[in-house]
Amino acid sequence: MVEPLFRFNEPLVPGQEVQIGGPEGHHAAAVRRMRVGEAIALTNGRGLKARGVVRAVAPKQLTVAVHSVDTFELPAVTFTLVQAVAKGDRDELAVQAATELGTSKVVPWQADRSISKWDGKEEKNRERWQQIVDEAAKQALRPWFPPVTQVQSSKSLATQIAESAGTFLVLDPTAVMSLNQVELSSAGEVALIVGPEGGITEAELALFETAGAKRVHLGSGILRTSTAGMAAISVLAAKSGYWD
Repeated sequence: MVEPLFRFNEPLVPGQEVQIGGPEGHHAAAVRRMRVGEAIALTNGRGLKARGVVRAVAPKQLTVAVHSVDTFELPAVTFTLVQAVAKGDRDELAVQAATELGTSKVVPWQADRSISKWDGKEEKNRERWQQIVDEAAKQALRPWFPPVTQVQSSKSLATQIAESAGTFLVLDPTAVMSLNQVELSSAGEVALIVGPEGGITEAELALFETAGAKRVHLGSGILRTSTAGMAAISVLAAKSGYWD
């Protein structure tokens, strides 16, 4: 049985017993209904992962005996999702799925055609995305939880592209190059830029290309903003050997 994963930010060493309280303890005890003797895993979200068993259960707290502690490095090739802010929960579905599939960083983007606006609510919405990402990382048993950066405008995103040593790919159905034609290096960041419901404007496409991004398409069809990034990351993860 694969042990469920919970966030625990304090130092961990084999042989110690720790108490999980707060929201994580409540979720483990009351929602997941963990029982004495069951296997459990803990992580700080920064590469450390401990395995152990439940020693005691209280209404909102667990006591865990730690058996082993391992540290995991990020992959040599990392994926960043630059996700346009979208209406409803489409952007949230996008970052959730991308996290489960291996994204290492999430960048909210206030695109010109984004219907939803974060104006005045930037930090509240960023924290909401971070919560979604953290839960998705736990679900996928990932020891690294992707950070959600501050929301970017098209101009500030272009500046990031120009200053980065990574590869930036703009998903654009009118592009000449297919995502399958992209040659990945053996190390470094690959960022996928996903537009909003109405697509990326010609001005934004030109801005990003001038900064050094490449336009790529995902075949003849057009995917929703909630699924485009997920599909692209799946392709790149397979190409880079994530699932070997």
